[in-house]
Amino acid sequence: MPEQHQIRGRRASEIAADIEQAVTSGRLGPGSALPSLRRLATDLGVNPNTAAAAYRLLRDRGVIETDGRRGTRVLARPAHTPRDHLRFEVPDGVRDLTDGNPARELLPPLADALAFAADEQLRTPILYGGPALDPGLLAVARREFTADGVPAESVAVTSGALDAIERVLQARLRPGDLVAVEDPGWGSLHDLLPALGLRMTGIGVDDDGPLPADVAAALAAGAAAVVVTSRAQNPTGASIGAARAAELRALLAAHPDVLLVEDDFGHAIADSPYRAVCAADGRPVTDRWTVIRSVTKLLGPDMRLAVLSGDADTVDRLRGRQRLGTGWVSHVLQRAAARLLTDPSVDRARVAAHYSERRGALIGALAAQGVPARGRSGFNVWIPARSETSAVVALLQRGWAVAPGTPFRLKSAPGLRVTVSGLALPEIPALAADVAAVFRVDSGRGRLS
Repeated sequence: MPEQHQIRGRRASEIAADIEQAVTSGRLGPGSALPSLRRLATDLGVNPNTAAAAYRLLRDRGVIETDGRRGTRVLARPAHTPRDHLRFEVPDGVRDLTDGNPARELLPPLADALAFAADEQLRTPILYGGPALDPGLLAVARREFTADGVPAESVAVTSGALDAIERVLQARLRPGDLVAVEDPGWGSLHDLLPALGLRMTGIGVDDDGPLPADVAAALAAGAAAVVVTSRAQNPTGASIGAARAAELRALLAAHPDVLLVEDDFGHAIADSPYRAVCAADGRPVTDRWTVIRSVTKLLGPDMRLAVLSGDADTVDRLRGRQRLGTGWVSHVLQRAAARLLTDPSVDRARVAAHYSERRGALIGALAAQGVPARGRSGFNVWIPARSETSAVVALLQRGWAVAPGTPFRLKSAPGLRVTVSGLALPEIPALAADVAAVFRVDSGRGRLS
């Protein structure tokens, strides 16, 4: 059994390395119980402080958790587990609605924009010591942030939204700090935080976004940061409305030292308007904040680029640390993105309408079958369910692959995520009928609603 691994080591670093290697190799599986501090110290003949230091290292690295009476256990998803490792293979002939990708047919061709960027590089090469931001992309970002009421004096460019979130959190937080995240929410973020040595607390989400009561509870519990999704929330499609944004601003204004991270997931692909949480009338409501906008949903996942605006100190910290590592995001990529973002042929309204039509059609078809579903913006629909496993398996048998809610949840109720971006409108009635049939069958067994 995995729990029978014989832990070795004399120093805290050696003990921690031995346990982490056992987890990596599978000798200690997810959820495996570890000995108490006193027992570990006795077994190894070391000071209890040494055992405590080893466990602290492992908690900071996102390998283990300590949970009261349950004791110390290996995390269900250790931080070093690749996100792709949790995906299941979709059988041949099954419609894959699990991947969370934008519609391929809506992605613009990149050749002309990349050729333009390459020509610019020949004319004005970017060399060591050059600027970090392309002036064209900076102008686009500032114009769009300002139009949405987001102060844009301090702007940075990163390699995608998750890279931006990681850099912002590392710039402001320390291992052990508590971060409030949406539940259900972005699974990649839930995986990232333990890898950074940060603790999580969940905040519930409805169609209007994070629930103010849960945000207030997280702030009262000492959260050092709050991460919210502005539009097209993954997986529920929530979009923060005007009234909800005002409630959240009021809460955060009373905690100016708490870091606010807004991920505008739906920028350029959602038909719902952006409502700033970070600012009112163009003025920040809190001292530490960032708003992040990725281009990957509009231009394609391989366009690894996001722009962010934030308070000067946070952005300066991020850019300073970036200079010590990657240095900057390729100006060829930045110039190509700026070119595409200002290209009239990249029709954002058409993209948003495509997703809105399919999302609305599926939610309407499910409602007609008596199945409630959520999805105010973006290209995902969330369907509450009592048993994710039985629903996923039954739908696979009917030719549909949908994502179970487990990778997106902390303590929230189960559900299914359906990505509608690749759905053809004529397919939707059959999908809704099959979901309803599966739910009716399993409801009779007491497993699904």
